[in-house]
Amino acid sequence: MKTIRRAATLLVIICLSLVPTGPLAGSQAQGSPRNIKALVGGTLIDGYGGPPIRNSVIVIEGERIQAVGTAGSVQIPDGAEMISTEGMSVLPGLWDMHVHLMITGHADYAHWDSVYPPLFESVIMPASAKQLLLAGVTSARDVGGPLEASIRVRDRIRRGEIPGPTMYMCGPFLQHEPYPGTELFRWGVSGERDARQKVRKLAAAGVDCIKLIDQDQMTMEEVRAVVDEAHRQGKIVVAHSHRPEEIRRGLLAGADNFEHTGLATAPEYPEDIIQMIRDRAAKMALGPLYWTPTIEGLFNYEYVRDNPEKLDDPCWKEGLPEEVVNDIRDSLVHFDRLPYFRLTPSRRPTLRRKFQQLREAGVTMLIGTDSGIPGKFHCQSTWNELDIWVSRLGVDPMDAIRAATFWPAVLMKVEHEVGTISEGKYADIIAVRGDVLRYIDLLQDVDLVIKHGVRYK
Repeated sequence: MKTIRRAATLLVIICLSLVPTGPLAGSQAQGSPRNIKALVGGTLIDGYGGPPIRNSVIVIEGERIQAVGTAGSVQIPDGAEMISTEGMSVLPGLWDMHVHLMITGHADYAHWDSVYPPLFESVIMPASAKQLLLAGVTSARDVGGPLEASIRVRDRIRRGEIPGPTMYMCGPFLQHEPYPGTELFRWGVSGERDARQKVRKLAAAGVDCIKLIDQDQMTMEEVRAVVDEAHRQGKIVVAHSHRPEEIRRGLLAGADNFEHTGLATAPEYPEDIIQMIRDRAAKMALGPLYWTPTIEGLFNYEYVRDNPEKLDDPCWKEGLPEEVVNDIRDSLVHFDRLPYFRLTPSRRPTLRRKFQQLREAGVTMLIGTDSGIPGKFHCQSTWNELDIWVSRLGVDPMDAIRAATFWPAVLMKVEHEVGTISEGKYADIIAVRGDVLRYIDLLQDVDLVIKHGVRYK
């Protein structure tokens, strides 16, 4: 009864406090004549992996990029809105390939799942989306959420009704049996026929991908049915990879993309799994095998525990009512006692080796964060993932940026629209002051955010 009263109180607060939000005040309206912008003077990292383009010029007309080049080689139309990017790194808008809009850092899942579902669609998910966008994430994939709310929030963003990245939604997880109290966003699979029916239902509702989890608890026939039916419906399959048998079954069934680097504390992946990954990665006709390691939360746990200033950052409060903010903050008071991180100290020493094994085996790595899990906020997680890859794991900054721009667009089959800064594509562009190829952590404070030609920051 207390939970019901709390949810009702929150709904009243939300109805009284919601204020419409939109593009940056002063930016050109989409309906103005031609709506032309020119970004002038920055160092362009276009997403293709080639040398940066100095003194760049990018001309945007409406939603799309009209011309890209250097000062003197590109004619800027009369009347264009001039935006100086002098002294800045200019790059494609970032992707985050593993977010959960329905959660936002709260430490107690059982509490969150019982109190906040009435606010998921109206408050929580829009706030999460806005926070991602303001952090420079112009495209994101949500890999587990309530079906109807996920589709409606995605579509409202695409219609320009609320700010957020272009979202790609998987909808509910598919697994052997939902955890108690999670049936809204976790669907159980019972038998091959049911597996196909669940996938068809998700596809008919308009999801962009299928998320498979705990497949080591399913029969192999069920796993194969999920993957086969998803591919029949033109959907990629994103498979959990916390445990070795999850990986084996996902590979055998033909999953397209694996998530995480494992809950196990073993020092490395078993050799048979690495050989399976090598064999799959070598089948070029099938395209790359993609992996989203979601590694920064594990690397940064001790730092956040001992230096909790990140938990005070006001960016994660954007769009959330005070009562929700206070509830999240209260749940994180004893960060060192959170059950979610009990195994992290023993898992972290294995991460570097597992990350290296995956790269050596030939997978294509993607930036994704598990954003929304305890203490991991949508406005912080993406740049932290990039920073860990570069500063702790030795990934070349250009490779890390392409894992957050070019390769996600290829996997999601939208590389003809986004992922690089080139003529004809959507103008999804960010800029940061300084040299991001030398200091990747500059991405923690993005100065300019343009999505589909509209400036939001």
